Amino acid sequence: MRDVIGRYNGSFLGLLWSMFNPLLMLAVYTFAFGFIFKSRWSGLGDDPYAFALALFPALLVFNYFSECVNRAPGLIVSNSSYVKKVVFPLELLGVVTSLSALFHFCVGFIVWCMAYVFIEGALHSTVLLMPLVAIPLFLFTLGVTWILASLGVFLRDVQQVVGVMTSALIFLSPVFYSMNSIPEKFKGMVQANPLTYFVESARDIMVFGKGLPLGTWIIAMVFSCFVACLGAWWFQVTRKGFADVL
Repeated sequence: MRDVIGRYNGSFLGLLWSMFNPLLMLAVYTFAFGFIFKSRWSGLGDDPYAFALALFPALLVFNYFSECVNRAPGLIVSNSSYVKKVVFPLELLGVVTSLSALFHFCVGFIVWCMAYVFIEGALHSTVLLMPLVAIPLFLFTLGVTWILASLGVFLRDVQQVVGVMTSALIFLSPVFYSMNSIPEKFKGMVQANPLTYFVESARDIMVFGKGLPLGTWIIAMVFSCFVACLGAWWFQVTRKGFADVL
């Protein structure tokens, strides 16, 4: 709560900004892609609003991941007092970051649902499956956050590397384009990106009304649990050296 509220502390609108920000961005995407660039999404016809509605779910997933990993390298360094002076479960810093980003993810999801109902008239029932996308996404991102938070203590350049990688990753994930538009020789590279599954799943259940294939979801869940366990193990192994470095 402190992490979320502190971001808007002192502002006139307070927490309402968490809703206005995605609403404003949705309006900007609609205007830019729908009416200026006249972009159209395959399978959604010639509706100028459709591209923004198909783009936004992917951005929700990517922005959640990006917010967590960009903050991760500085988590321990910026809270060094917890390392040196207080007996504190440092792994909770990664959880706090992930939950804070998840709050904004949920607000953005609500804004999208409101916009979809206003434009299209009714939501697909498959939007109820969103928790099944959010849970493995949360676990996967948490594992990566723990790894980067640990590395950020010993290698301060990690912060810069992560910033560059996330800037590139948005174009290496099917955020602004669909998988069908990718040339066959590059599809394998994009499919190897773990975010591709989450981006495509969110778009399928929110925009196209498709369900989640059980087999693929189980694989994603097992992989996410593995990354979370790997991150937790790495964090616990390396935390012994935090105090010496800081």
